[in-house]
Amino acid sequence: MTILIAEDDELILRTIEHKLQKEGYEVILTRNGKEAIDTVMERKVDLVISDIMMPFASGVEILAAIKSAGKNIPVIMLSSMGQEDVILNAFGLGAADFIVKPFSPNELILRVKRLAAS
Repeated sequence: MTILIAEDDELILRTIEHKLQKEGYEVILTRNGKEAIDTVMERKVDLVISDIMMPFASGVEILAAIKSAGKNIPVIMLSSMGQEDVILNAFGLGAADFIVKPFSPNELILRVKRLAAS
């Protein structure tokens, strides 16, 4: 399973990468929204984990691009914003899950495994 991580915070990006690789997943790292969208359109990706607040394109824009391209890729949204409208907007666009920062990497792995099994 190939997982794309879209995260501009290097520490969070590397922490997620380490945990996912330890679990045996192939990981693609992107550090801005445009890079994430381009990568999802060019490569086979099974799951996306994206921060909402990203340079060049937001996580919501990444999600919208995936859905408008007709790709059936689950997206887990990450955000330090716990605002209900942001969460509802992400789910309305088809987000598979939403995790508020700070989060436990172990919790993220459980959610990834749940989506991988479905």
